[in-house]
Amino acid sequence: MNFWFSENHTPDVKLSLKVKKQLFSEKSQYQQIDVFDTPEFGRVLALDGNIMLTERDEFIYDEMITHVPMAVHPDIKDVLVIGAGDGGVVKELTRYESIERIDLVEMDEMVVVACRQYLPTNACRLDDERVHIFYEHALKFIRKHENEYDLIIVDSNDPYGPSEGLYTREFYGNCYKALRSDGIMVNQQGSPFYHEDSEAMKRSHGRIVRTFPISRVYQAHIPTYAAGYWLFGFASKKYHPIDDVDTERWQKHHLKTRYYTPKLHIGAFYLPAFLEEILQEVE
Repeated sequence: MNFWFSENHTPDVKLSLKVKKQLFSEKSQYQQIDVFDTPEFGRVLALDGNIMLTERDEFIYDEMITHVPMAVHPDIKDVLVIGAGDGGVVKELTRYESIERIDLVEMDEMVVVACRQYLPTNACRLDDERVHIFYEHALKFIRKHENEYDLIIVDSNDPYGPSEGLYTREFYGNCYKALRSDGIMVNQQGSPFYHEDSEAMKRSHGRIVRTFPISRVYQAHIPTYAAGYWLFGFASKKYHPIDDVDTERWQKHHLKTRYYTPKLHIGAFYLPAFLEEILQEVE
């Protein structure tokens, strides 16, 4: 008998993956956590029935949420990562020797425990000496910091349940205060394709636009996410994501990437017509 995992993208659409073996299944105080092994996408992390990452395509998400701001800001030393307990974003950040501190705020310690054991390729740099893990809600953490970070990466779940507070005007305002005068915030903005996801994206983008002087949306194509089409938000106090990108400086890091390239960096900000219309309604 075949075992299939299905994630509902809408009431009428779902993504199903054939599963070889269930590796982990526990309910924490916040959410249901599952790790399973699949023939096509390798090991998969799901939270409350939603796919967070797969070994096959996680590099797309982690590279695009990390290297885009790193290629724009000329001197990132202190980074705050919110969510991302799987360690993928931290893994990409630790490739930069110029970064001095990475504070990781993860609400659910069980996510980190599960990923350390079953997704070690992602979690392999969580013990880097520059990484400091804080197990608390990001809303509470961010209020205590001001003018402290060069970059904030918000790698939160979708805006429902435990992560709903990370999409509010208050939260984005606290991120603004926690950043230095030329700081950048990058966050995942979900998919614009299905109606409910599109409405959530519009609300989030509208709040960011009213908080930061520079706010742009960029895209990536991730097979296991809703519609295979994903958005990120780039918000900055000073730097423009295209006008201020420094390709030569970034290439001096000599990083080998599988998805991100300097050319793709530029292209990711050129959006299809339907999405430009959606964003113009908000802006």
